[in-house]
Amino acid sequence: MTSKVLMIVTSSDRMGNTDKPTGLWAEELAVPYYELIDAGVSVTIASTSGGKTPVDPGSIKPIGQNEESVERMIADMHLQSLINNTIPLSAINEYDFDAIFFPGGHGTMWDLPTDVGVKTITEYAANNGKFIASVCHGAAGLVSAIRNDGLPLVHGKRVNSFTDAEEREVGLAGIVPFMLESRIRELGGVFEGADNWQAFAIRDGQLITGQNPQSSALVADLLIDALNIKG
Repeated sequence: MTSKVLMIVTSSDRMGNTDKPTGLWAEELAVPYYELIDAGVSVTIASTSGGKTPVDPGSIKPIGQNEESVERMIADMHLQSLINNTIPLSAINEYDFDAIFFPGGHGTMWDLPTDVGVKTITEYAANNGKFIASVCHGAAGLVSAIRNDGLPLVHGKRVNSFTDAEEREVGLAGIVPFMLESRIRELGGVFEGADNWQAFAIRDGQLITGQNPQSSALVADLLIDALNIKG
């Protein structure tokens, strides 16, 4: 039977009350999306508001200058249609999926942590043996979820995200609503990471998390392995 993965992306196109554009980081959707579908996984893309998900303009260069998966995404009319017509989480049946996957991009910091649909679907996955994967700022989708034992989803789990050091290096520590690594630690997560911009991903049971755009393939590989897909 084909495994089904729900990708949940941001609907935020601005960094809070600033005029700084943000959104989904292209590589963090394109790399895992293609690894998953090339392995025979069915992928559905949803967002907090539905409709077109904003793609961070900083994540796409002129055609011919992007890494391979982003070039493939730009030319893929089917994927472009999915990105431009995401399903609102309110219309998603969480029972239909074997795993959820949160690609990153700074936009996630403004809508995923407070969205009721994100919380509901993530808690369902956590409490029903489904896999939960994230890369970079996608881990913002994990911070509101509570397990059946009453503890935060990440409590006592080896987990990873975009690090505080990376946030400071990109100059956005004073703009994001909170520092993601710090929040995960506050929630009881056992944070493990690598040096800035090094590929790093970790699996602890149902949770699979990666640090930055460079970690997208590692997260996808761990999820495919967890789903017992032979790519």
